[in-house]
Amino acid sequence: MERFFLLVLSCLGVSRVTADSLSPPVNVTIKALKANSAVVTWDIPEGDSVIGFAITQQKKDVRMLRFIQEVNTTTRSCALWDLEEETDYIVHVQSISMSGTSPLSEPLRFRTPKEAETQASKSKDEVTMEEVGQTTQLRAGELIIIVVVLIMWAGVIALFCRQYDIIKDNEPNNNKDKAKNSSECSTPEHPTGGLLRSKV
Repeated sequence: MERFFLLVLSCLGVSRVTADSLSPPVNVTIKALKANSAVVTWDIPEGDSVIGFAITQQKKDVRMLRFIQEVNTTTRSCALWDLEEETDYIVHVQSISMSGTSPLSEPLRFRTPKEAETQASKSKDEVTMEEVGQTTQLRAGELIIIVVVLIMWAGVIALFCRQYDIIKDNEPNNNKDKAKNSSECSTPEHPTGGLLRSKV
């Protein structure tokens, strides 16, 4: 694919061989219009053997133009770059065949917006695929965090209940041991059943 970019100071300075049998491109339109770029698209009439295209891009009321030519391609679109915001442009498209170029298409006039308008034109309700992916990832991450926290809380509650049951089960045994210890600490009984008396 060969691409040639030329800046020509005068429209009269561009000379081409025109093919009489080749029709000019039709349905020339502008898409993806931004403050500094745009995409021009077109259709080729049926029956034309086209091997490339040529585009002339010119600022309104300015004689300088940009000439873009591409051969060995069947593409029907071309990106325009380095545009100035809030500027009027005129674009012509030509088809290229083995015998020469077609006549110029009907002129397409468009105006680039402000950078701020380009940003504002994106509606709040408009959601791109990238934003959807980011939202999905965010929700998935939040869901994982919530599940992990719930599992941790369940584990803490289960551990607390287990410890509480162990403490509760050991509580009667502790009472018996205390009662036994208190009885052992009381006055000892005589083996024969009587109380020990001190000898006077």
